[in-house]
Amino acid sequence: MTEKICLITGGGKGIGAAVAREMALRGYKLALMSPSENCEKLAAELGGIAWRGVAQSADDLKGIFDLAMSTYGRIDAVLNHTGHPPKGELLDITDDNWDLANDMIVKSVVRMARLVTPVMEARGGGSIVNITTYAAFEPSLWFPASCVYRAGVSSFTKLYADRYGPMNIRMNCLLPGFTDSLDVGKFADLPALKRIGRVEEQAKAAAFLLSDDSSYITGQSLRVDGGLTRHV
Repeated sequence: MTEKICLITGGGKGIGAAVAREMALRGYKLALMSPSENCEKLAAELGGIAWRGVAQSADDLKGIFDLAMSTYGRIDAVLNHTGHPPKGELLDITDDNWDLANDMIVKSVVRMARLVTPVMEARGGGSIVNITTYAAFEPSLWFPASCVYRAGVSSFTKLYADRYGPMNIRMNCLLPGFTDSLDVGKFADLPALKRIGRVEEQAKAAAFLLSDDSSYITGQSLRVDGGLTRHV
């Protein structure tokens, strides 16, 4: 059986690294990108390849895509995972920071889709998962720019699912709640489960959406937030 290939941006630490480990356990070969050497160390550990770069750079996205194709000749699954754009008081966020948030969150997803869709179509299908946030639908003044643009990713995901579903290419969003990749322990009492999530829990949900286990799921936004948005 030919090994499948998973490309992960933001794959050096946190949820991205946890997804990389989970996909490796499921037999996928990996192509990882992150701004630091973490992705290189993890790729070496897991037998994959790595490219240092940031999601807001079209050149870096092309770099990891080209590396994956030259090394493996195929891409079966993609996890779009980005950092966090600048925070601030709603009307104090500068135009430059709104633009950065757009580049990081929305345009990175669109750019990656342009790259991998022809490859997936030629192979008869594939799966793309976008990491957004529980606040994509329930926006929070804690991180306004992130909320605005991650909601846009959910809209793009539905449009993409409609357009490329006939080609057996699926796109879904994973909406994490407070997770231990960040220092968010002070929010532990907010979810129904009365604890923050573990990156391994987010990774299992992402792997489900990335793999054929979810072969009849597309255009969806799966909240993995411990019941944080249970009343909505």
